[in-house]
Amino acid sequence: VFLDPPKPDAAGALTRLAGLGIAVKVVTGDNAAVAVKVCHDLGLDSGNAMTGTQLDELDDDALATAIGATTVFARVSPQDKARIVRVQRRSGGGVAFLGDGVNDALALHAADVGISVDSATDVAKDAADVILLEKNLDVLADGVAEGRRIFANTIKYVLMGTSSNFGNMFSAAGASLFLSFLPMLPSQILLNNLLYDTSQLAIPTDHVDEAQLRAPSQWDIGFIRRFMMFFGPLSSVFDFVTFGVMLWIFHAGAGEFRSGWFVESLATQTLVIFAVRTRHVPFFRSRPSLPLALAAVTVVIIGSVLPASPLAHLLGLSPLPLAFFAALVGLVIGYLALIEAGKRVFYRGAGITPPARRRSSTMRALHRRAGRFSLRGHAEHTPKKAG
Repeated sequence: VFLDPPKPDAAGALTRLAGLGIAVKVVTGDNAAVAVKVCHDLGLDSGNAMTGTQLDELDDDALATAIGATTVFARVSPQDKARIVRVQRRSGGGVAFLGDGVNDALALHAADVGISVDSATDVAKDAADVILLEKNLDVLADGVAEGRRIFANTIKYVLMGTSSNFGNMFSAAGASLFLSFLPMLPSQILLNNLLYDTSQLAIPTDHVDEAQLRAPSQWDIGFIRRFMMFFGPLSSVFDFVTFGVMLWIFHAGAGEFRSGWFVESLATQTLVIFAVRTRHVPFFRSRPSLPLALAAVTVVIIGSVLPASPLAHLLGLSPLPLAFFAALVGLVIGYLALIEAGKRVFYRGAGITPPARRRSSTMRALHRRAGRFSLRGHAEHTPKKAG
């Protein structure tokens, strides 16, 4: 009559969450012995439970230490739940709180992400940021993994786009110092960017390295800036080599010069996605998705054919000799090899800032700025009238 076993899929979901680097704490108003027994049945290392009475004897610093060593908090009040969440957030860890009762409303408000279920009380659902339509912890693991995959693929485009555009700007500025004509027409630059960005529409389909799924990532503008400043000039090296090939080997005029740089620029900045998308050796230890590979190769082929197409005159392009494409293959191979060597140097000295340290500066500033646009932030900063 009194048996209330855990759901069959709960243990597997907790294992998945642990594999994603997410620590699970049980904060409940129920009896400590019951909570510990349930955690034991689920394979969750519970140890000794901390009760609300014990928690009241701790200041916030002592509680922050206790949270790291405690899995079960039992016989706690709604205020205690919210306090545990707030202390954990201040100590540097992001907190998601899952609850479905009236007693969970305060903690749901206090968490970074409040999560409830469709069958929860109205108060809990109003306090939550996310409502699960299935009472299944696997949904949380799926959401975390998918969020990390989306973030990783977004960063791929940001890193590639900033470094490539910085390199092209640097190359165009350098070319203007010794050329008597524009190295590429504005319409050609726009077309180049259009083709390049079209190929990157397939990035959301790309595979993500397992290491990027096992731990959370943070938005780090400093890392992006360093990446841009390091790899942008590397792409310019091969742009200048292309300039030399066009001027001193093929004795190109303005139209042929622009066509050569158009094709080389498009090929290098499009194909570099295969190197940028992973810290490993591409194709061998980290394979791109088929749509991304096809999109990148297709755009490079289109760019190579355009100078000889009927649209060439309209676009200001001129046909290129076959010998140029032989040189282009060598340039692309050399460029990708240089990027791979540069990756080893860059990531060896890049260093990763601990999430807690970043959160204390960047994330707090972000929450302050976001607070003024949210109802919750408005309520927290609006003085309450006495009485």
